[in-house]
Amino acid sequence: MTKGLFTQSEYQQRIERTQKKIAELGADYLVVPDPANIFYLTGFDAYSFYNPQLLLVPREGALAFFCRGSDASSAWLAAELREEQVFGYSDTYVQKADVHPMDWVAQTIRPWLPVKAVIAVESEAAFYTLRAHKALVEGLGGSARVIEVPNVINRLRAIKSPAEIALMRDAGKITSSMFEAAFRSIRPGVRECDAVAEIYAAQLRGVEGAGGTYSAIPPLLMAGDNTSFPHVPWSDRPFADNDPIALEIAGSRYRYHVPLTRTLHTGQPPAELQKLAEIVGEGLEAALSVIRPGAECQDPALAWNSVIKRHGLSKSTRIGYPIGLGFPPDWGEQTMSFLAGDRTPLEAGMTWHVMIGMWLDTGGYSISETVLVTENGAECLASVPRGLLTVG
Repeated sequence: MTKGLFTQSEYQQRIERTQKKIAELGADYLVVPDPANIFYLTGFDAYSFYNPQLLLVPREGALAFFCRGSDASSAWLAAELREEQVFGYSDTYVQKADVHPMDWVAQTIRPWLPVKAVIAVESEAAFYTLRAHKALVEGLGGSARVIEVPNVINRLRAIKSPAEIALMRDAGKITSSMFEAAFRSIRPGVRECDAVAEIYAAQLRGVEGAGGTYSAIPPLLMAGDNTSFPHVPWSDRPFADNDPIALEIAGSRYRYHVPLTRTLHTGQPPAELQKLAEIVGEGLEAALSVIRPGAECQDPALAWNSVIKRHGLSKSTRIGYPIGLGFPPDWGEQTMSFLAGDRTPLEAGMTWHVMIGMWLDTGGYSISETVLVTENGAECLASVPRGLLTVG
């Protein structure tokens, strides 16, 4: 029986694809510090990544996982790792000024290395610090050449397996339930934080047959003048009459996310906001209509920009990114973008957060869908009404 979330054969296929990539890089090992990528290859899921940890993937042979000693048993008991594959450092290395866990990791792996070893490091991982990298390189000394490579496994994650897609469909149902909670709780006089509490409760409760997990990004709720900004947090301010509200939230099922954005309004929306919503909505439909296997990542962005240009508007930022498995601080896969100039072809099985919005000096309007690329086009993974929605 598998200890991880997926079958042993699925984990083995992921490892083999990674090892093939390591060979293509001309490396002997790949250092994987990103908790999402560690989870992808092993099923290890713990809030342990605030301390240094990494997975060492050899070009051939068994993986080795390095973590704080107090987390080691979690890895071999709950993930697709045997006890002899897990190495835990003592707390004498934890958050100290004079030593670092990567000193110990380097000392541990040096005897394993072949002559003229090449070690590739996924250097853009959020929890892999400059100090960690320096300690690893200096600790290895002349026993290995360390090369930096960006987001190797993130790109391998782009095409989802049937089991992953099933989790994302469940996450989409949770997202829809979260919006139902938002529609019930957002009204004039209710504090923003109280509405977010109801949204969080729906996120964690999940739906029948599919409990929820916390998301890599907290709910983003921007009301009033804050709708001019895309990423500010909620407050304890009560919603007012005639308040615009931008809401970006995600259901999460075993770390797989389906984010969605909608713009709400308490009371009758002003005509200028209604007009902006119509333009942005038209642009979203244009972007979704061109998503299919064989299209390029830039095509949805070009379709969106063609629409808003006709209305005298322009926007140069990306309008989408790959989505799926995510740990804090991001639920995106940090690889491709729906952006003019990105010629990466779309493939069936990819999942994308198509994020459309215009933020003007007087406010903003945003809307998004998380979609699965299928042979028939874009399949939306959540079911929430579109348009400028009136609440309260």
